Amino acid sequence: MNVWIAIAVTAVGCYLVKYLGLAAPAGVLERPLVKRLAALLPVALLAALTAQQTFSDGSHLMLDAKAAGVAAAAVALVMRAPFLLVVGVAVAVTAGVRALGG
Repeated sequence: MNVWIAIAVTAVGCYLVKYLGLAAPAGVLERPLVKRLAALLPVALLAALTAQQTFSDGSHLMLDAKAAGVAAAAVALVMRAPFLLVVGVAVAVTAGVRALGG
């Protein structure tokens, strides 16, 4: 029963957040600070989610094959490799580390 209460509260909360965005005055949404936050906030949240999923196991820091793959992808990005090559490098390094027992 508690799970359904949590689902209902989450659904209502999501609806209210969406409604508040639609009910905001246009003048507020046209401010440069709001526009900049709206552009950067999704990127920051996605980066935080990626870091949390890559470097943690519950509440513990974990450096494993995924971390090596992310590091290899970062090096490929610094070298200005095409996106598909960056993904391929990350996959290959992660698989290689896992195959070696990491």
